Amino acid sequence: MTAARLTSVKAEQLPLLNSVSAPATHPDGTRAVVSVTRPDFDADAYVGQLWSVPFDHAIPPRRITRGFRDTAPAFSPDGTVLAFLRATPDGKPQLHLVEAGGGEPQAMTEQKLGVSEFSWAPDSRRIVFSSRVPEEGRYGTVDGVGAGSEDPRLISDNQYRLNGLGYTADKPAQLFVVDVPELGAEPPVVPVGRAAKASGADAASLVPLAAQLTFGEADHTSPSFSRNGESIYFVASLHDGHDGDLASGFYRVPVGGGEIAALRPDAALQSVQEVCESGNGEWLFFTAQDLGDDGLDFVARNTALYAMPVRGGKATMLSDVETQDISGRLEAFGADGMLALNTSRGSVQLIQWTADGEAPEVLVEGPRVAIGASAAGDIVAVSFSDAFSNGEVGVLENGKLRSLTDFTKALRGEATILEPHEFTATGTDGYPVHGWAVLPEGRGPHPVLLTIHGGPFAQYTAAFFDEAQVYAEAGYAVLMCNPRGSAGYGQAHGGAIKEKMGTVDMADVLTFLDGALEAFPAMDRDSIGIMGGSYGGYLTAWVIGHEHRFKAAIVERGFLDPVSFAGSSDIGWCFGGQYTGGSLKQMAAQSPMAVVTAVRTPTLVIHSENDLRCPVEQGQRYFAALKAQGVEAALLLFPGEDHELSRSGTPHHRRQRFEQILAWWAKHLPSAANPQRETSSATG
Repeated sequence: MTAARLTSVKAEQLPLLNSVSAPATHPDGTRAVVSVTRPDFDADAYVGQLWSVPFDHAIPPRRITRGFRDTAPAFSPDGTVLAFLRATPDGKPQLHLVEAGGGEPQAMTEQKLGVSEFSWAPDSRRIVFSSRVPEEGRYGTVDGVGAGSEDPRLISDNQYRLNGLGYTADKPAQLFVVDVPELGAEPPVVPVGRAAKASGADAASLVPLAAQLTFGEADHTSPSFSRNGESIYFVASLHDGHDGDLASGFYRVPVGGGEIAALRPDAALQSVQEVCESGNGEWLFFTAQDLGDDGLDFVARNTALYAMPVRGGKATMLSDVETQDISGRLEAFGADGMLALNTSRGSVQLIQWTADGEAPEVLVEGPRVAIGASAAGDIVAVSFSDAFSNGEVGVLENGKLRSLTDFTKALRGEATILEPHEFTATGTDGYPVHGWAVLPEGRGPHPVLLTIHGGPFAQYTAAFFDEAQVYAEAGYAVLMCNPRGSAGYGQAHGGAIKEKMGTVDMADVLTFLDGALEAFPAMDRDSIGIMGGSYGGYLTAWVIGHEHRFKAAIVERGFLDPVSFAGSSDIGWCFGGQYTGGSLKQMAAQSPMAVVTAVRTPTLVIHSENDLRCPVEQGQRYFAALKAQGVEAALLLFPGEDHELSRSGTPHHRRQRFEQILAWWAKHLPSAANPQRETSSATG
């Protein structure tokens, strides 16, 4: 009897896609803890718990919490306590503590809008956390006053909302400090009756009282303690004129509250992401992106790593800002070193820097994406993804990464994961276009899907990508490339489309398509579709306004009209003008709506009703224009979702999205595994 043949990844296997957080390494260097989360169809939410991963390969990893969604683990510096965020099905993430050796977690906060991030004090006795504080009368702070009954908002600023968050000015992120209780002490109880009356208004709280450190309208984020435990660093936009630019700086506030000090008050305008003291307390490392003289020139600006003396002085750039783009949370390593991530040619590296400016050391590289790292002494744990896994944990040993987990085992038990084929095509101007092809099993010929990523200053990687796997399982050869405008190939590559969108980027994706058709004979050059989301939706719509070789197209959450985008998007006040140029003539010259009358390609437009980044009107107006001129078109709208539908939308909607995409391709670009169907419905 022969074993059943495995298929490739399907939409219904989304619950098998485990995502892994950055690791928290125990100070004794014996193990790490990570959060492992996954989509769940029954809960229609993302669920997950914390796992302990021993560095001894003889001891298997094990789940150590049982919450609905437990994330963001962090050990106290003395190793006795593990902190993490726990969310219930109907609640916001709250800070919890549990003894490192195990036990029942204890809630530390009950913030109305939850806790977003936190950091330990060096003495392990306090924690600083960031939480959005709602304006009284909004967000359920007054019983019986729902969202539709709140007072009107009088808006006078450019920056008043964000995709995924909604309005922000009435719920700024503030910093709080909370003392860590003795976990072995008897738990508190809620007083009742006469005891409750005598205890007063605070009697009902079972969590420690947190002291608020910051106030005002600005968001205060990325908090971390100084090594002496006396101060807290954070990132905010507190400078004059902050609503008219994208700049932010880093600041210091005493742990007990008091005057906030700007640490680089006279620095050029930058967007700061992270700040962290070195292990010896002598250096401040921070990551920042230059923004030009007006604080708005963000296009293709790599983020650089800097170091400056804690006592004050000149900041030195440690990374090569042209070729390196630093991201992720900074992790102190050794006395004066720091670990950080770097976006590079379809991968994300882990690199070690030192404050003295010595040549950095690349610790993790190759065809993988480093997710995060943490260190204990000279031991470094790393979470990463690669072509065959959505997330694993490893440890660096003798310069090599030894994998410790197999969170993809369940998926491999049901599906074959297809390996991407790296490929570089060269255009008529001699410019190389780098990317990958994911081919279905079998000899072909396979219909082709040219996919375009968002951003545009982002990148496809060689790591596991659910979209490519699902489409390849349905019989399509999937092409993914990083044209000019993408991240990971230097600032000149990324900035090549500034005020020239739809020029060299269009040439590059078509170059990659033609090169792949020559390089891979199994591809059917007469059966090609094109699709993309966000900027990828922009370029898809732009291409089909100029090229008519595609059987069909999918334009998802697209940036489709720079003019209306300026007044409707959360970033519209600055984004379009920086990329296309600010004049109406420039916008029209690079607008898909300006060339929509030339489109003849059947097009599915996908959008989410709560998308604030590329608002739904962009898709609706594009769809209406297609219909008005007789082009076959359909509009797929998702209620309750925002710009992140394909990545973090509800599991039910993510599955339906895949089903509707495959139904569209079955109609216009059928394959042997995805044949044409009699009917297709967007309901159910």
